[in-house]
Amino acid sequence: MADRAKEAAIPGAEVFKLADMVSYQGGSVVSRTILDRPTGTVTLFAFDQGQGLSEHTAPFDALVQLIDGQAEITLSGKPVHLKEGEMVIMPANKPHALKATTKFKMLLIMIRS
Repeated sequence: MADRAKEAAIPGAEVFKLADMVSYQGGSVVSRTILDRPTGTVTLFAFDQGQGLSEHTAPFDALVQLIDGQAEITLSGKPVHLKEGEMVIMPANKPHALKATTKFKMLLIMIRS
């Protein structure tokens, strides 16, 4: 039942504007799960300026696409600067961190394989 409740949160076959599906909150990181399946997840995030995620790893490849603002993503110690409309793939098992150079929104797609 819980899985069906997650699926019902974002109805299928309807049009949505990604940037409007998650809102900025002062001093916070906000997330909203769009899809959560055994094969992967799609999650929207809104980071207030200066907020971030500390260095960590994930066991799966992940694609990050910025839909608003600018961010610095550090991949295996190398900083990558992204702005609206740009994307980067974060390889599995490689350390990465995120920091909002301006407030930004991103779509995170993680593929489990």
